Amino acid sequence: MVLYEYPFNEGIRTMLRLEQLFGRLDVLAARTEAIDHHFALATMFEIMDVAARADLKSDLLKELERHKAQFQSYRGNPHVSEAALDDVVGRIDQAFQALNAVAGKAGQALSGNDWLTSVRSRISIPGGTCSFDLPGYYAWQQHPAARRQADLGRWLDTLQPLADALRLLLGLLRDSGVPHRVAAQAGQYQQSLPQGRTYQLLRLRLDTEVDVVPEITGHRLMVSVRLMRADADGRLRPLAQDVDFDLALCT
Repeated sequence: MVLYEYPFNEGIRTMLRLEQLFGRLDVLAARTEAIDHHFALATMFEIMDVAARADLKSDLLKELERHKAQFQSYRGNPHVSEAALDDVVGRIDQAFQALNAVAGKAGQALSGNDWLTSVRSRISIPGGTCSFDLPGYYAWQQHPAARRQADLGRWLDTLQPLADALRLLLGLLRDSGVPHRVAAQAGQYQQSLPQGRTYQLLRLRLDTEVDVVPEITGHRLMVSVRLMRADADGRLRPLAQDVDFDLALCT
């Protein structure tokens, strides 16, 4: 199955972008080649750019508080396990305290590192990190992999509270959606959304052998999915056949 996700608001869109960047960063930082660590740094700078939004940290803290209050309201419900509640509330508390302890915006501590700042100013320029442009950076790339990984680990530790809060919140959001099988007739599917309920994320799973691409649009009243298939030149064309897929709406 191939999973596609569609955010219904800008806040979730930002969180998904950051989650993707953190996932890429984890993969690259764990490798040993200097070229992988170059792109790990580039990804770290992308995270810093996204996280520089003034209200991101406060929005995540508010979301953690909202989720904690919601779970606390389940106390005493005979259908809810107290042990499971304690575990979830404990994870929320831990994420809140770690993120709240970060001074300023996420990644702000790295902005004061002159060496990182010099690399950041050149890395977005095509070929801008050549040895004659940044000899200090070139020298760092010649260090043993373990030393480079130690440096990366130290820098990434300052971003870890943000990554942990994001993954927890997105995990709770995804768990709220129950997938069901639907049919796109002649490649088209529409579903009206109930009024008075706000959805934040759509999750769509397609069988890999179908080999189609969904174009998803949505707002508070309706979601629409149009299935496309690439032609020989890679251009997407509307699909005219019936296709089943799994759909989940998360709130």
